[in-house]
Amino acid sequence: MTKVYPNSGGGSRTTAPQKVMRYSSSADENQQEGAEVLTVWKKSLLFNCTGFTVFNAKGNLVFRVDNYLAGNKAEIVLMDAAGKPLLTIRRKRLSLGDNWLVFEGEKVVNPLFCVRKHVNILNGKCLAYVSSSCGSSSSSRAGKKGSSVLYEIEGSYAQRSCGVYDQKRRRVAEIKRKEAAVGGVALGGDVFRLIVNEPHHLDTATAMSLVILLDQMFGSSSYSTR
Repeated sequence: MTKVYPNSGGGSRTTAPQKVMRYSSSADENQQEGAEVLTVWKKSLLFNCTGFTVFNAKGNLVFRVDNYLAGNKAEIVLMDAAGKPLLTIRRKRLSLGDNWLVFEGEKVVNPLFCVRKHVNILNGKCLAYVSSSCGSSSSSRAGKKGSSVLYEIEGSYAQRSCGVYDQKRRRVAEIKRKEAAVGGVALGGDVFRLIVNEPHHLDTATAMSLVILLDQMFGSSSYSTR
């Protein structure tokens, strides 16, 4: 059993949470050798904020998202444990559908990639596409010549059961429920696992940005059951 505390040193703007939660960090959570297993808590450590708090398998704080309730709902910043911005996620303006751009750090020029909500009812498994070209069609399929689709996300975010597949249909990351209640706390859907099977291919910060976007597209505020 590992006691999980936020890393409040090193100039972090994090304040201590009101509760200390305990999570299992047993080795059997790893899906394959070399996989990174993160515990995602859908809660900000700051008062009057919404967001995410993410711990690694050792119980160390690795990522934070702190959205002020009165802030800009169309822009989200993924930070490291010390509060350094890693990625800025911004809703694409003047576009049809649910489209988002992801930028490095706090810069909002030259997006690294874009994520588009899938709307084709003929492919009910697909939730979203991750593309290198933000002008590409949402109907593009990975594997086609000239396709800009880097990853496809399939499954059900509401059930916390999703897979991220690359162009060769390798499952490079997945979202899974935390199976058991720990210390008398029922984890439910607010605490779950993000497993990055191939961190050399898809880094953990990028994988976490996809979790944030799935929550925007299919979370409780979106009234979606997928």
